[in-house]
Amino acid sequence: MKILKWGFIGCGDVTEKKSGPAFSEVEGSSVVAVMSRKERNARGYAERHGIEKWYTDAQELIDDPNVNVVYIATPPSSHATYAIMAMKAGKPVYVEKPLASTYEDCARVNRVSEETGVPCFVAYYRRYLPYFQKVKETVDNGIIGKSIYVQVRLAVPVREQDSAVSDKLPWRLQPDIAGGGYFYDLAPHQLDLLQHIYGVITEARGIRANRGGLYQAEDTVCACFQFENGLPGSGSWCFVAHESAREDRIEIIGDRGSISFSVFDYQPIRIHTSAGTEVVNIPNPPYVQFPIIKKVCEHLQGIGICDCTSVSATPVNWALDRILGKF
Repeated sequence: MKILKWGFIGCGDVTEKKSGPAFSEVEGSSVVAVMSRKERNARGYAERHGIEKWYTDAQELIDDPNVNVVYIATPPSSHATYAIMAMKAGKPVYVEKPLASTYEDCARVNRVSEETGVPCFVAYYRRYLPYFQKVKETVDNGIIGKSIYVQVRLAVPVREQDSAVSDKLPWRLQPDIAGGGYFYDLAPHQLDLLQHIYGVITEARGIRANRGGLYQAEDTVCACFQFENGLPGSGSWCFVAHESAREDRIEIIGDRGSISFSVFDYQPIRIHTSAGTEVVNIPNPPYVQFPIIKKVCEHLQGIGICDCTSVSATPVNWALDRILGKF
């Protein structure tokens, strides 16, 4: 079995709560180095998690001979650069979502992966969670019949940090770093899940607006889209909603029933058919990225397959950029 020695580029909240510890839970996998541009962050993370080396320069981490695979957990604008650096050094990459801040950068990553033969995986971890696998299984098995229409709805109130002065706004609200606002950060999970079920989106258009006036990025988005199998869909996203309008819901309507579920709140799945309503509760593992990280590791060790590659992740950015009018 190939021994995987991970180097982390970036060590923010996602590595603390969702992913970081999971790498050492997989047989033959461990974290040997971590990098942050801020020394105190890199050193502190390494000390907290018992990691031997830390760096403040990404190239030094990539060049470390003890690192043979790289996890990129930085904001999206740097994903492509770091991924390409690692792949050109012959080191496979696992990148946080979205793959990049533009569709064009996704295409660059794919070209380099193809040219070098070095794989790149993307952290659309919800594909591998039992909760969403139940949704896909329900649709695939025809429980609700033929899918007729899908609708995405997400509305959340303003967060405290959203009202900060512009130079202190979260990076997720800075389009040059994130690719857009919260839409570009959260909608990828929803669209990737739907494309995982129905195939790629081949048509997409949208209307974007800033209704709250708290920052420059869009805070409200409406979209319509169509999958390669002809299924139409629509979505609405509002990040300045009143608490009374809070909603996290995807509903798939079929000709024999419907299924509704949430993407971020993990509310019980509801399956409606002529037989009645089935309510399904499925808990998450302690580290939500563990299932996909295990798949990535097994793929690199030659004992399994992970289909969440940069190629499969790129259509998400295509749809996002179409909806936001970035083309």
